[in-house]
Amino acid sequence: MAVSRRTMLAGGTAAAVAAGVGSANPAAAQPLRRSADGEDYLVGCGLADVTGAVAGQGMMGYSELDQVATGLLTRCWARAYVIVDRATGDRVVFVNADVACLFQSVHLAVLRRLAERFGGLYTERNVNLNATHNHNSCGGTAREYAYSLAAYGFQQNSHEAEVAGIVAAIVAAHERLAPGTVLLGHGELHDASANRSREAFELNPAADKAEFPGGIDPRVTVLRLRQGGKDVGAITWFATHGTSLTDKNTLISVDNKGYASYRWEHDEMGVRHLDGAPAFVAAFAQTNAGDMTPNLNLTPWRPSGPTDDNRANCALIGERQYLSGRAAFASARPMTTGGVDAVLRYVDMADVAIDGVYTPDGKPARTAPAMMGAAAAATSSEDNWKTQLAFLSEGDTNPMVAALGGIDAPIEQWMRDAQAPKLIVAPLGVLPPRPWVPQVVPIQIMRIGDLVLASGPAEYTVVSGLRIRQVVARALAAPVDNVLLQGYANGYSGYVTTPEEYVSQQYEGGETLYGRWTLPAYMQEFDRLARALAARIDPGRGPAPLDWSSGAQPNLLAAVAPDVPAAGHGFGDVLVQPEPEYHAGHTVSVEFAGAHPNNDFHTGGTYFEVQRATGADWVRAYDDNDWCTELEWSRPDGQPAASVIAIRWTVPEAAELGRYRIRYFGDSRDGGGALARFTGTTAEFTVA
Repeated sequence: MAVSRRTMLAGGTAAAVAAGVGSANPAAAQPLRRSADGEDYLVGCGLADVTGAVAGQGMMGYSELDQVATGLLTRCWARAYVIVDRATGDRVVFVNADVACLFQSVHLAVLRRLAERFGGLYTERNVNLNATHNHNSCGGTAREYAYSLAAYGFQQNSHEAEVAGIVAAIVAAHERLAPGTVLLGHGELHDASANRSREAFELNPAADKAEFPGGIDPRVTVLRLRQGGKDVGAITWFATHGTSLTDKNTLISVDNKGYASYRWEHDEMGVRHLDGAPAFVAAFAQTNAGDMTPNLNLTPWRPSGPTDDNRANCALIGERQYLSGRAAFASARPMTTGGVDAVLRYVDMADVAIDGVYTPDGKPARTAPAMMGAAAAATSSEDNWKTQLAFLSEGDTNPMVAALGGIDAPIEQWMRDAQAPKLIVAPLGVLPPRPWVPQVVPIQIMRIGDLVLASGPAEYTVVSGLRIRQVVARALAAPVDNVLLQGYANGYSGYVTTPEEYVSQQYEGGETLYGRWTLPAYMQEFDRLARALAARIDPGRGPAPLDWSSGAQPNLLAAVAPDVPAAGHGFGDVLVQPEPEYHAGHTVSVEFAGAHPNNDFHTGGTYFEVQRATGADWVRAYDDNDWCTELEWSRPDGQPAASVIAIRWTVPEAAELGRYRIRYFGDSRDGGGALARFTGTTAEFTVA
């Protein structure tokens, strides 16, 4: 066995867990379980707004400097679920947020606030925070340098919106706890994902590939939460990327999984987010989506499919997830076992000594500090319209980059060996003043009845996910179909490919930061963690993660100038009025002399309303969270402190006929920082 450069496990309990490494005998330790009977749980569901800056700041997902937010298509939400075992008082929290990545700095900030409010009730052990991985969320929320750079640095306003919103969702779920049941459903979905890295996938052994005909993971898993006889929530897991809206989009939105949530909550269950606590909360979570794309045509540098319209693709892929989740929800049944469990441990992924039991060739191996490869810098051609480093490509050992030499010259030889055959372009783990990405990361196992979530802070390919699921299932003596790999959880640290896939250095391999043996390291550490859970042994917290809340946090954006109205106008003036009459399918387009949207995010509220006349009154019919509306912000030519707010409403088939108007709510900021709220209202128009 290789000797680690750092101590990985310490203490008697950790040593006891480590002693089981490599054993295939599941009888060594069995989890304590009991039979589910009646309303064995307290369940609570909550939802809160996490939308940050919608204008003038970078977006997160594609990491492109020129993708700067210009408005809002739909708000981003955190959906929280608290499940308590009434027999023991044990509880778990599951949060799915409409963001690209749940960064470790956000995770730690949320945990600090939960401790302030709840003491030791909700901790890193029993709280799981994860992301839908939509590529259209607010950027700059990470304190980790590598993930804030493309948003021109750390943006405190958007970071705070995420942290506060996630906490608010958990608080709401906690306050709505009531006796209930949790059911489990399964299904399959075959037309909402494609393998964007098939060249790498084909390098895996035949037995692994046989698990994924077509190269995709079609599994749909649903938890159905009820209070008494009433459905109050659903969590649907399915693996596909949040890249239906491409890097051409500059409106903050939630992509295909957010669309699926909207269909279930809003269209089916009648949830209106401005009307108080939602009666039903529907999350669509990821699993091992690292090589799964919703752009089914797999056309390089032209992401598309099922259609050539990316907005339509978003709705189509979201609709298919909604319908498949709904079907699995309808067929959900009581689980054979009850109760909840959770365990978490931090691992220093920069230097893990790996037993040969977990490597394909049976030889000991090790990981290395985080390094980004040329293929990662090139980006995924199936999900992007462009790359900002056109001289790089996936799978290419580019001679121009290789000739530079100096990029990876200071890297120690053992690090190069662990990263080979990657061509290193950014040694993120050894850059000053401290690592640019997390290297001490959390892994977590959470059990809810029969369902087991093996949670990691990365994007795992489908075969990587399979191997971890198999390890955890064996250790817990659980069916592998009931074990999910919950990616994008409690932090973010790039991708995880199999060692076989890594060799081809496709995009995912170039972004597998800790080297070729990253997956075997995760398999080993998940095995140890699962055996600790099964044996009821405390594995210890592990090495402490880096606290990103201290130290320099560069912000490269210039301060936003105090607001002035568009020339010749006052705040709220209508610059473009609606036409007198519209029909279903037509788009109403209006413009206002506005103010910068980032002055007030209108958290839990709206920037505008489409109002319908009812007698002498006006009622809200649509708002900025509806899929038929959008807001776009711009600066008028030659007026660097003025704002024009364009609002568009595409009239749905279901819209009631009658008189309408659009009302905009703005907030101007003066030179002293004081805000003044104002409104603007268009002329009336008719939907006929």
